Amino acid sequence: MRKGIVRLLFTIFGAAIGYYYLPPLWPTIGVQYNSILMVIVDIFIGGVIFWLLSLATLRWVMQVVQRVEDYLTQKSPLYLFFGALLTIIGLVLAILISIPLWRTHIPVVNNIIPILLMIIFSYFGFRIGTTRLDDWKNILSPKRGTKEEPGKSGDVIKQQDANYHHYKILDTNILIDGRIYDLVKTGFLEGTLLVPNFVLYELQYIADSGESIKRVRGRRGLDILNKLREEKIVPVEMYDGDFEDIPEVDSKLIALAKKVDGVIVTNDWNLNKVIQFQNVEVLNINNLAKSLRPRVIPGERMQVTVVKKGTERQQGVAYLDDGTMVVVEDGRYYMNEQIEVEVTSALQTDAGRMIFARPLHSAKGIDGEKNDHHAKSDGKEKSKK
Repeated sequence: MRKGIVRLLFTIFGAAIGYYYLPPLWPTIGVQYNSILMVIVDIFIGGVIFWLLSLATLRWVMQVVQRVEDYLTQKSPLYLFFGALLTIIGLVLAILISIPLWRTHIPVVNNIIPILLMIIFSYFGFRIGTTRLDDWKNILSPKRGTKEEPGKSGDVIKQQDANYHHYKILDTNILIDGRIYDLVKTGFLEGTLLVPNFVLYELQYIADSGESIKRVRGRRGLDILNKLREEKIVPVEMYDGDFEDIPEVDSKLIALAKKVDGVIVTNDWNLNKVIQFQNVEVLNINNLAKSLRPRVIPGERMQVTVVKKGTERQQGVAYLDDGTMVVVEDGRYYMNEQIEVEVTSALQTDAGRMIFARPLHSAKGIDGEKNDHHAKSDGKEKSKK
């Protein structure tokens, strides 16, 4: 679509060039100029020449257009508004200054200098408009009344950070996985979730598959997306654009992330590896789950000191250096003693992490310890009597 528009603009520009600049050439080569037929010939020749020129320069022009689009989409509307406004003001000032120069009829002064003035004034106007955004906002919306210190009025002070990305782009696998919904509910994911149309189309294709397994997975992804949009925990937006020149969905996600300065949320290991070579940020939910796993595993041994009695089964309670509670089976017989225990299981709760362990002794050894404790207690009671 864009290629056709570029070619059309080249053709129209060439037709205009032919209409204005070809008529003086015909008398020089001895061709009699017919005002009606020759005008059509001039327009046709100019259009054809520039259409052929568009074929040779189309790739370069499309690259320039793409860079301009990428630059503009990364800027805020306020940035573009003040940049365009001050550029227009600069052009108007250059035209006003150039009016006396046009009337001098001096070859360089009446044509070259006005063009240079327009370029210079428009450039400085754009720079002034885009580099002093805070000043322009204060001029257009001055604060009335008493001055307040920053942060006292209740306004959130926003600060741009290179590590912050407003758009979190969801791929197909992360929606099918479903854990993104639980992650969003925790409130740890900020910004706006961006779901491209080509991801939605892929989900629909999977949901309409003839295989039951794929069909279930596709419908699950659509259900997760609908839940995210209905509950409105975080803003969810749809991206209507597409990258027609890119066939693969993963490559489209990378191109979109570069275009909107976003970060891709995925659990696809292969996509994660590809993204690392593209200078695009990625949030891998598998890496997040891995980092939140308990740091101890069943069978691991550690030294703990039992500091108090537990609530069940002759349990004792110990604590690690980071405050993690360790519930030791039969630990009440080792009060205020440092013993070696073996981890049996770990439990992650809302209040924190709990570790269950048992003393690193055989059952016979534990019974022996019990009998020793009971014997000592009986001896103490007899001595008192």
